[in-house]
Amino acid sequence: MSSKTSGLKGRAELGVALLLGAAGVLVFLDANGLSTPYSHTDPVGPKTVPFIVAGLLVVCAVLLAVNVLRGGKGEAEGGEDVELGHPADWKTVLPLAGAFSLNILLIDWAGWVISGTVLFWGSLLALGSRHYVRDGIISVLLSLLTFYGFYLGLGIALPAGLLEGIL
Repeated sequence: MSSKTSGLKGRAELGVALLLGAAGVLVFLDANGLSTPYSHTDPVGPKTVPFIVAGLLVVCAVLLAVNVLRGGKGEAEGGEDVELGHPADWKTVLPLAGAFSLNILLIDWAGWVISGTVLFWGSLLALGSRHYVRDGIISVLLSLLTFYGFYLGLGIALPAGLLEGIL
């Protein structure tokens, strides 16, 4: 190993700093590309908040990089219910990832209520619940509640898919 790579060993936080900085630059470039008509009534304009966010991301990236290079590092998880020596529980993680992936694949075609039901029910199964009928009913109710909650509460229409005209 070269002296340069051995000097960076154990400093994975530099990668996080790099990602923060890249995100800041990306936000800045994206905000800079916004076309904004001049307005006498709005002195702030729509570019202000993205520029502030971009600046804060870059400042955080620089501060994190300086801290890491000075020897600072993140603390290990100290939660009482976390066993750091145990591997990931793939029997739970993979079905959860499958439920999320299936939701992504179904949402445009089948609609939120169906894909959300699959997501909620699949998540319950992956996490160990074996009350199939109760979980199915709760999943359908949660999907309907979120569908109408978004529509009525926020004015956001989630895709209805196969249930178009019924909902």
